[in-house]
Amino acid sequence: MNLKSLAAALMLLAAPVAAQEVKIGIAAEPYPPFTSPDAAGNWVGWEVDIINAVCAAAELQCVITPVAWDGIIPALTAGQIDAIMNSMTITEERLQTIDFSDKYYNTPAVVAAAKGSGIQPTPEGLAGKVIGVQVATIHEAYVNKHFAETAAEIKVYQTQDEANQDLAAGRIDATQADSIALDAFVASEAGAACCEIVGAVADDPEVLGLGVGAGLRKGEDELKAKINAGIAKIREDGTYDAITAKYFASSIYGG
Repeated sequence: MNLKSLAAALMLLAAPVAAQEVKIGIAAEPYPPFTSPDAAGNWVGWEVDIINAVCAAAELQCVITPVAWDGIIPALTAGQIDAIMNSMTITEERLQTIDFSDKYYNTPAVVAAAKGSGIQPTPEGLAGKVIGVQVATIHEAYVNKHFAETAAEIKVYQTQDEANQDLAAGRIDATQADSIALDAFVASEAGAACCEIVGAVADDPEVLGLGVGAGLRKGEDELKAKINAGIAKIREDGTYDAITAKYFASSIYGG
């Protein structure tokens, strides 16, 4: 190899390698405090910060890509996005279609109702009640499995915010969702005036899953390994806890 060729080869070796671009799918519908657009239209929230931290740790160039929630898994399998990081719980049913990274948080499912309603998060406690739930979620599956026989009606909404609004307006008696999402609602001006969390539902791992992970296409083992490494790194170096402390009073990683 002559000197000119050697110099060119050395320049190629020294050139920075472009980070892998990964389209991270999140629901186009706001889900505070995890994901929501700010006044300028930029997506913000705990999960957005976690996405950015995981991608930086994994040396991935991530692009947040909003997709309608009820079409987010088809968007992944069709290649329109490369991963889902939007409070999607790891369940056996979803594992039939897609793969998941390690979990990055895990919080209980709870029921909220009007203050002083006396409602309890049990089939007996919700007997004769109208229950609101977000479509295509573990909560819809849980309500249909555990409360359908005793409830007067199960109303399905495109977003949790719509269910919260109907609860505040008295159009439904209760709603089930993730504890953090409903904590934020009952702490808001509208939620504090009307509603309270009445308790966590009984555990059902088959439906409620094993925590929240990044959804991935089957066979994307290299990307899965990178995301797992990113999650592990931010957990180890304190970044995860620092982000969480900005939004929550205690850890939401779960057991």
